Amino acid sequence: MGTRVGFGFDVHRLVVGRRLVLGGVPIPFPKGLLGHSDADVVLHAVASALLGAVGAGDLGTHFPDRDLRWKGADSRRLVAASMRLVAQRGGRVENADVTVLAERPRLEPHKLRMRAEVARLLGVPAARVNVKASTYEGLGPVGRGQALAAYAVVAVTVTARRRARS
Repeated sequence: MGTRVGFGFDVHRLVVGRRLVLGGVPIPFPKGLLGHSDADVVLHAVASALLGAVGAGDLGTHFPDRDLRWKGADSRRLVAASMRLVAQRGGRVENADVTVLAERPRLEPHKLRMRAEVARLLGVPAARVNVKASTYEGLGPVGRGQALAAYAVVAVTVTARRRARS
């Protein structure tokens, strides 16, 4: 059936009293991201891109903030659920490219661990995942250090739709 591409984006506000997790990796920082789940913008962008690649809607449809099952959830669960949808639709991840936008903390020391964790979650070698970090040059909420954001692009090869299990 061919290769399909999904695009994902997420942004969350930084607040005191929350743990910062990016790409499934805890990052030492005095603030964390505010959200219904652990608010991992990297994994939310990846999950969104996975859903987009197979035409499965968006995060709000599958993981609504009014659903208590996702309250405080580890975002790796969102990626795992999205991967199940990809597989159910006959898809296989080929590669992923992620850009994290943050003024602080500096993400260079954490990018390889994020890359390895995203690759593990997607079931692909780390060589098929790229994680980049950039700043917003002092502009907007991200630039003022009030929020973090992430973009993700995921390529999925769709061969054939799997039969639904009864």
